[in-house]
Amino acid sequence: MPDRGGGPTGPRMRVGRPSRRVRTLLMTLGVLAVLAMAFVMFAGFWTDWLWYRSVQYSSVFTTTLWTKIGLFFVFGLLMAVAVGVNIWLAHRLRPPLSAMSMEQQSLDRYRMGVAPYKKWILLGITSLVGLIAGASAAGQWRTWLMWVNGVPFDQKDPQFHLDVSFYAFDLPWYRFMLGFGFAAAILSLIAAAMTHYLYGGLRVTSPGARATAAATGHLSVLLGIFVTLKAVAYWLDRYGLAVKSSDFKATGNWTGLRYVDANAYLPAKTILFCIAVICALLFFATLWRRTWQLPVIGFGLMVLSAILIGGLYPAIVQKFQVQPNEQAKEAPYVEKNLKATRDAYGINGTEVTEYAGTSTTEDKTKLRDDADGAASIRLLDPNVVSPTFQQLQQVRNYYAFPSNLDVDRYSKDGKDQDTVIGLRELNLQGIPKNNWINDHFRYTHGFGAVAAKGTNADAEGRPEFTEYDLPSKGDLGEYQQRIYYGEKTSQYSIVGGPQKEIDYSDDTGEKTTSYRGKSGVNLENPVNRAAYAVAFSEPQILYSGAIGEGSRILYNRTPKERVEAVAPWLTIDGDAYPAVVDGKIEWIVDAYTTTNGYPYASRTTLGDTTADSLTAANNQRAVVAQQNQVNYIRNSVKATVDAYTGKVTLYEWDTKDPVLKTWKKAFPGTVKSKGDIPQALMDHLRYPQDLFKVQRELLTRYHVKDAETFLSGSEVWQVPDDPTNKSGNAVPPYYLSMKMPGEQSQAFSLTTTLTPNGRDNLSAFMSVNAEAGTGDYGKINILKLPTGRTVDGPKRVQSQFNSEPSIAESIRLLRGGDSEVEYGNLLTVPLDGGLLYVEPVYVRGGGLKYPLLRKVLVTYGGATAFEDTLDEALNKVFGAEGSTTEPPDEGETDPPPPTSSDPTVQEALDDAQKAFDQGQEALKKGDWEAYGEAQKDLEDALKRAEDAQAAADKSAGSGGGAGSGDKNTEPSGKPSSSPGGDAGQDSS
Repeated sequence: MPDRGGGPTGPRMRVGRPSRRVRTLLMTLGVLAVLAMAFVMFAGFWTDWLWYRSVQYSSVFTTTLWTKIGLFFVFGLLMAVAVGVNIWLAHRLRPPLSAMSMEQQSLDRYRMGVAPYKKWILLGITSLVGLIAGASAAGQWRTWLMWVNGVPFDQKDPQFHLDVSFYAFDLPWYRFMLGFGFAAAILSLIAAAMTHYLYGGLRVTSPGARATAAATGHLSVLLGIFVTLKAVAYWLDRYGLAVKSSDFKATGNWTGLRYVDANAYLPAKTILFCIAVICALLFFATLWRRTWQLPVIGFGLMVLSAILIGGLYPAIVQKFQVQPNEQAKEAPYVEKNLKATRDAYGINGTEVTEYAGTSTTEDKTKLRDDADGAASIRLLDPNVVSPTFQQLQQVRNYYAFPSNLDVDRYSKDGKDQDTVIGLRELNLQGIPKNNWINDHFRYTHGFGAVAAKGTNADAEGRPEFTEYDLPSKGDLGEYQQRIYYGEKTSQYSIVGGPQKEIDYSDDTGEKTTSYRGKSGVNLENPVNRAAYAVAFSEPQILYSGAIGEGSRILYNRTPKERVEAVAPWLTIDGDAYPAVVDGKIEWIVDAYTTTNGYPYASRTTLGDTTADSLTAANNQRAVVAQQNQVNYIRNSVKATVDAYTGKVTLYEWDTKDPVLKTWKKAFPGTVKSKGDIPQALMDHLRYPQDLFKVQRELLTRYHVKDAETFLSGSEVWQVPDDPTNKSGNAVPPYYLSMKMPGEQSQAFSLTTTLTPNGRDNLSAFMSVNAEAGTGDYGKINILKLPTGRTVDGPKRVQSQFNSEPSIAESIRLLRGGDSEVEYGNLLTVPLDGGLLYVEPVYVRGGGLKYPLLRKVLVTYGGATAFEDTLDEALNKVFGAEGSTTEPPDEGETDPPPPTSSDPTVQEALDDAQKAFDQGQEALKKGDWEAYGEAQKDLEDALKRAEDAQAAADKSAGSGGGAGSGDKNTEPSGKPSSSPGGDAGQDSS
């Protein structure tokens, strides 16, 4: 009987019961907590919407959002309905409870406990599975958009003759649907079985039948649905063989059918499909037969068939048919893989040319002239000289350059010049005092570009700057120099409001400015301020007096972040680079469309393939989405980010790419046509490094076109390790203006070397025309070296440099004191059948904390030179002046000392020769003090000779020109590096 009153009263009755005021307070706190959680969720949504609207890509946000919402509700509802209906049906089919067994008596307590809450429990279970299924489905928004917007490739796979779009766009969606169907069937089966058990439809220990007829029929239908889905899976698996990944020793990550797939797995999948269909029909038949005997037998047969036909039979075929004669069996399938892989990675147009590796020209003087036209040899290594830029052009500590600068082309007087360029970006670690106002309001942007000639250095080894100082001035003309968006700009800034920003500092003091661009999100609205205070976990945004009329918040400020946000369907190249274009600084970002569903094409992991000695030291250069496994890639989009306004523009680059066409249908209006690219921007576009690195990795194996050679592995190459450092990582490709054999003029190119697998000699030299807007852009050339003769590769060349006695001694001297020697990029240039190697050598000496170009190493045809300038080194290697540094043959004598008809000049030259001999003698004895004195005497003698020669020329009225006066030389025959000397002139 319920308690209807009476009994003791008083305080005891109210023990533990909170007062009305406490209950009200708790309810209020609960409501506030819910509202706070809701606002946190709203803040994330609202700030995202505001950001996309600010960059004028709101359609990307809305399309993505509505797609996710649609998938969430559709598939969440389907899952909830599937599970809920089966629970309801199982409850409805429950048997009447008569004689209660011990099992049922135990379950009765649970039934009684559940009874008052059945509807709530059903709602809770269905809601939970619906939420999980909906969240999983929302994550498939890319798969859905590609399926619904897919366009044909107009290429068919060689096995099933279906368009490639079926594998790239359709099959992934079908597999998701199949996976969802399996999940729904399994969850429904579990839920129905538990309900039947709870209400007596299934019995475990009770006497009599283990299941009622209704439960048998219900569960049999669910099992029939599961087996039907398994039949569909077997059928789709047949097509899946065309994009199935497997390790194959000849190809690495093989995709596509092999002999065992076509002759064992494919028929096995077809047989298993038929067995599964029959098994499913047997399960459905239990609705009439009310027995599980036949379905269970059929299911057992299906499992046994899967083991024997799907597993054992292919293993037997592989063991006894393929392995004894693998090349003959696999050759037809390898040919399909060769063609598909070359098509998928854009390397089918690669030209492989036999290259001798040695020069046949006897006239070395002619080769010296040809060397100047073969390439604009870049001595300024963008990966070494950043500290030099920092020291000479940083100007203020709150500016910094990236650790790896970029190589671009700029025209002066109608001639293109390879240029090393970097932006003077904001460095918060260098500001005088870190606080919230300084970090986010006052120090907000970098200022100006700094550029230098790539092929030159001044007499002190410093870059010859073509754009310099603060504000920057030079050859780049007038442009907006403020850099609000850059690679090093990772924090948010609030600009345009009452708080003035530090623009730059000069001799007159600090200059201030206020941002006038339209970028960022307006913070005048208090709702916006509150949302950003929550999103950035910074309450001061809500109440700070530094925020007022005109204040805007800038964030997502690196070029990669911005492009990835507005085009989440693109994979971003690891190296964004700046260019001064039409009066503004633009960041240029290469972006790729990819898929892993190209039939027969081998897969590669982007993060592994694009790694080299630079990405190991600088994570900023790592490709976005590192672990993406792809077997199709195109540089379909060239994107730009304005360094001042942050405006993102996407330009179509590959007009034939079906993946890009698919995404353009999904996000209409987001990508501009290729014809909209301004010519000024086109002049700075280049072939992307990451794509080139992926292609060179594939071409180490796929440069051969016949299956027999491919399977033998005799022509497998590898990307060599970078010999200029001890990182053990691959050598990076280098940008260089050069002329390939057979070409008439230089072209901006991306180059690399390849060596045999496990060896250090050279196998091939690979280059691609990187100059956008030209007819040969993207054309890959491979110069294949002969296999019967050893041609030195990068590691051997570097070893040759290091082991040359005179060079080794000079390097040791350069390292004297606290100096450090750094090797620059080892450049390779094809020249007259041979290969010219050039490597700049930098020295950080004394109190200098930045590298200066001090020497140039050059080798060609076994001759090596180590000189102060490139011209001197080339002259020496080709015998145009002096001798090479090769050890003299037996009986060979030192070259005769230079002579002059002027007695004063001759006296000075004799003194120079004497000082040189003394220095060499001291060098042999290891007497460094005597060596230093001799070098000083040598310098004084050469200076006297130069002055005497100049006086003689002047008295003769010749003016000292290149055509009338001999140039002073050192006793060794090396051209003097005195100011005004030209290494290209003939010596006395």
